[in-house]
Amino acid sequence: MTETQLPCTAGAAMAQVGPSAALAFLATSPLIAGEDAAAYDDLSARMSRMLTPSDILEQIWVRDVVDLTWETLRLRRLKAQFLTATAHEGLAMVLGPLLGAKTSDQVAPRWAARDAQALVQVDAVLAAAGLEMDAAMARTFALKIDTVERIERMAAGAHYRRSDVLREIERHRASFATALRRAVAEVEDAACTDVAPPAASPAPASAGAETT
Repeated sequence: MTETQLPCTAGAAMAQVGPSAALAFLATSPLIAGEDAAAYDDLSARMSRMLTPSDILEQIWVRDVVDLTWETLRLRRLKAQFLTATAHEGLAMVLGPLLGAKTSDQVAPRWAARDAQALVQVDAVLAAAGLEMDAAMARTFALKIDTVERIERMAAGAHYRRSDVLREIERHRASFATALRRAVAEVEDAACTDVAPPAASPAPASAGAETT
């Protein structure tokens, strides 16, 4: 069976369609709930100023770069939020030997809910044991390592795809520059051919020449 190669970026896919579809793609928003549209627009504007797309294909590629950069930042943010949201699980594991399993399982959810009494109690218990909140985060990290690794692989994939798009832009511009130089050379050669130097006039006959 022949394996079908799918484009790795939206730019590669959009290169196969007409300009109207490409413009529709550029108008769509990649944001999810809770994301800052102004921050995305600022990133897009800064990337456009830096990369200065010269045609619709480069505009699509720049959009790819923006979206993949945003995706990388999103995944980093989501990883941090995920660890924060599950920190009470690691905290319960740390508190278990200090307070007993039953008490720690009761205190940890209250700490996650930011219950004032639970916050004070957790700080006091950790301090008495010579520990800090990093201990709870370390246990949480170990507990959720599989999910964290998947998130990090996704972020790395977005980074590599962005590098691929930037290389496509470089190749596109290099190819265009080569074609432009070739066209200029052809025009100059044609101009030199059209403006050929005038033929030399025959030398006048000598006044003292004798005819036979």
